[in-house]
Amino acid sequence: MISAGIDLAAEPKGTALALFEFSNEKAKLILLEQGLEDQALIAGTCNANKVGIDCPFGWPIQFSKFIHNHQNLENKELIDGDMSFRRELSFRETDREIKRLTGRWPLSVSTDRLGLTAIRCAGLLSKYQANGIEIDRSGSNLLVEVYPGATLRKWDFNTRGYRLAREARAELLQKLQTRAPWLDINDFGPRMMESADCFDAVVAALAARAVFLGHYNRPTSSQIESAKVEGWIALHQGTLEDLQPQ
Repeated sequence: MISAGIDLAAEPKGTALALFEFSNEKAKLILLEQGLEDQALIAGTCNANKVGIDCPFGWPIQFSKFIHNHQNLENKELIDGDMSFRRELSFRETDREIKRLTGRWPLSVSTDRLGLTAIRCAGLLSKYQANGIEIDRSGSNLLVEVYPGATLRKWDFNTRGYRLAREARAELLQKLQTRAPWLDINDFGPRMMESADCFDAVVAALAARAVFLGHYNRPTSSQIESAKVEGWIALHQGTLEDLQPQ
């Protein structure tokens, strides 16, 4: 089984791809690259069984409706614009679910700089589709939206400062290997410590493995319709140890 993780950024710089090969005894990191264009990402994941992408797959439905009505001068009623209204437009159904599960709000795709990366992601998904990959934004097909920071916290790792400090990433990597001796990161350890993007791509690949195994928070019957439009963050519902090859 090949599990892929993409830490997507608005530009190739800051974009990283990781590939794990899972055998009967271990998971070996066979590729870790950064600075990748869209076509390189597609080519690099062509043999993957599951691809986790760290980026929203869509925008809140209410936000999209609001923008459409605003642009077409169809907002006939007084707009209060209070916090509850702004929050409704800022967050997707999956963001509210992640807040319920973790106690933290993800970044807003509609009101944060994350939107630039999401525009690139929309283009990437369309290119996958042009290459014959069926897109389901709820994550049921090849591609799934993941959240490395929340995944690490779900595994009881301290994520404070790991995106900013090499020392924090080095400590995380050591603890990751201690808890999961079946993880063979090959000679990519220095790259993970030097680059937060590479580190998150590795976690995204492990999160994709969790989805492949079915260990994640699937959308409920009342959430699936919005998940297919807005995207859905698949968060591992288990421990790191659950991913160990059997």
